[in-house]
Amino acid sequence: MHLISISALLAILLDAASGLKGPHASRCDGRSCNPPIGNLAVGRVVSTLSTCGQNGTELYCSFPDPLQEYSLSEDCQGPKCAKCNSRHPDLAHLPFHMTDNAFLHPRTWWQSSQGLSREEIRLDLETDFYLTHVIVLFKSPRPAAMLLERSQDYGRTWRPYKYYATNCTETFGMPDDLTEEGALCTSRYSNAAPCTKGEVIFRALSFGSRIDDPYSAHVQDQLKLTSLRIQLLKQQECSCQRGAENTEKPQRFAYYAIYDLIVRGSCYCNGHAEQCQPIPGASSTGKRVTDMVHGKCICQHNTAGDHCEKCAPLYNDLPWRPGNGKTGAPNECRKCQCHGHADSCHFDPTTWQASGKRTGGVCDGCKHNTDGKRCQRCRAGYYRDQAQPLSSPSICKPCSCHPVGSINSSSSKRSRCHPKSGFCYCKPGVAGPHCTQCMMGYWGFGEAGCKPCECARDCDHHTGECLDSFDHKPFDIIPFRDKISTLNHLVTNDSIEEYTWEDEQGFSALRHPEKCICKEKSLGGVSDFCKMKFAYVIKARVLSAHDKGTHAEVMVMIKKILKSGKLKILRGNRRLYPEAWTNRGCTCPVLNPGTDYLIAGHEESRTGKLLVNMSSLVKPWKPALGKLITDILVSGCERIS
Repeated sequence: MHLISISALLAILLDAASGLKGPHASRCDGRSCNPPIGNLAVGRVVSTLSTCGQNGTELYCSFPDPLQEYSLSEDCQGPKCAKCNSRHPDLAHLPFHMTDNAFLHPRTWWQSSQGLSREEIRLDLETDFYLTHVIVLFKSPRPAAMLLERSQDYGRTWRPYKYYATNCTETFGMPDDLTEEGALCTSRYSNAAPCTKGEVIFRALSFGSRIDDPYSAHVQDQLKLTSLRIQLLKQQECSCQRGAENTEKPQRFAYYAIYDLIVRGSCYCNGHAEQCQPIPGASSTGKRVTDMVHGKCICQHNTAGDHCEKCAPLYNDLPWRPGNGKTGAPNECRKCQCHGHADSCHFDPTTWQASGKRTGGVCDGCKHNTDGKRCQRCRAGYYRDQAQPLSSPSICKPCSCHPVGSINSSSSKRSRCHPKSGFCYCKPGVAGPHCTQCMMGYWGFGEAGCKPCECARDCDHHTGECLDSFDHKPFDIIPFRDKISTLNHLVTNDSIEEYTWEDEQGFSALRHPEKCICKEKSLGGVSDFCKMKFAYVIKARVLSAHDKGTHAEVMVMIKKILKSGKLKILRGNRRLYPEAWTNRGCTCPVLNPGTDYLIAGHEESRTGKLLVNMSSLVKPWKPALGKLITDILVSGCERIS
């Protein structure tokens, strides 16, 4: 497996300065990217426990550089002494002097009070940053013991980066990394010489480190921080201080002093940004600093957040991922398909798994009266305007249903009209796209719907008075769409078919019980049922019945198929053909609209008709009856045959 060395990782973070692309091209186009590295301490407040001269003017002494760094006595120059006062600009050596420009201000430094055995330097950041390395340039001799720590929770807890000591075993009880590779302590930067300008260096990832993923949890744990703390635990004397010519008091040399504090790092952007900007409200020195490393990423790849740690509001169709530091793949976030009706979406793991990991976005707060995971349908009480594109703000029109003729019960509030056609769900006996009139064979439009006529055919829709015949008083032709709406709430959204009737008069066979009396077949024993050799046995709901003049047709919705013969029977709407009907508009056996029946009958394979006659078994559906017939079909008839 190909791995990335630490130098390659640093190249990823530093490539902002590479200049390989034109000045107007984004390094994030089609690839992962990172902001440039800078000094995280610049422009921010560095705090210490003390400052030289904070309680008044102090006299301190130091030794200049010896002519030969590591020799003793005769090459040491005499001490030089001076005054410090934190309130006097010319005598002050304040903490911010550690982070000013070393080229413009080479002779500035911070200095602690005298006589302190322990001192602390702390840098608090306003958010997460990536740290690459730390360099401390001392004016005083380097400490005999020192600890570098980082916090990832704004100073609530601390973890060590590195221990520094002249003797790791004696001071911290740890092995020295000079003798044991990877040890947490080192004596490399704790020698008393040189007396000034000695460096202490820390690298977050040592040279030679090899990592597979620069955004892995392990690497982030090592590089990410919100606060940095340096504990100066033990002072040590310059070798010249022990010389015979030194007549100054020892306490005048007992302090820590630092020229420069360099905390190299970058804004933390998960491979999705090349620039950062200030975080609103973040504290700083109050001065405008051009080379300050800011903490809020200017996110690319459709990502969002201070660290590009999430997808932008409308781009959650794929799970968020950091950029791939090994292959350079940007791992962009993908836009959800909300058809212009939502401003945001969220990633849903269940949807993601159900789609075979192809799409996981669910739109939030669908606007324009739309609904669904992709705002792809109209919400309850609205229907789609087929003349409008799916992205149109006016795609969904409000249902226009008559308040008296349409169903307004709580059970039907989910869908006041058909979401595709806009046809309303009507009360019994009511017709019309908006449920505005009685259907043929009914009268008395009102709160309960319409009542059946006491007639063989139609009656006056207002008075219920029978009309003699079609020849004497023609009826209004019910248009095609009205006939669909007469199926009212018994028809579900998905069961409406495109009927082709145009000029016929639709009849319901629903009458008062005493007007429709037929001698119907009863369910005998198992042998009687099996001997009938029914071609089909179904559970069906009667939608409507129609007198065709030469024959009758009953429209049913087939819900369950217990048995079928030569003709293929599917669930859904289908016509049955009664071979007997009365001059009162009744079928025999009686098939009342709105009722679920168990129907067992024969078929006419030549014409493809399912027949219903006086030999058929027609009974109101009951679960126990259905189970009984199923058991007979499965076992009883097989034993008889």
